[in-house]
Amino acid sequence: MMEKKENVIQGKTFDFAVQVVLLCRRLTEEKREFILSKQLLRSGTSIGANVEEAIAGISKADFSAKISIAYKEAQETSYWLRLLYATAYLDRATFETMHASYVEISKILFSILKSSGRIKP
Repeated sequence: MMEKKENVIQGKTFDFAVQVVLLCRRLTEEKREFILSKQLLRSGTSIGANVEEAIAGISKADFSAKISIAYKEAQETSYWLRLLYATAYLDRATFETMHASYVEISKILFSILKSSGRIKP
């Protein structure tokens, strides 16, 4: 049986989703913050879910549409991270780590969108 080649964005978005889940658990248990963390949980885990759907897409248009949604979810995730940091729910180190992961994922998704023709240079 042939081994599947690792998909970089698939792995990075899954790892990021795990980080988001663990962070949201900590926010609810330690900081008793439920509203913003739920928003972060939804958008942060949706990035990878949409990448998975894109990979399983049945057409190039389907693939591009799901990658586009993943990119928009990444932008929303950045918003919630920045808001949690600005309101002192996140310390600087946690914010910087999570934000750096977001930036890397966002750049990859944008590059995929450009190469798929969804975004015109």
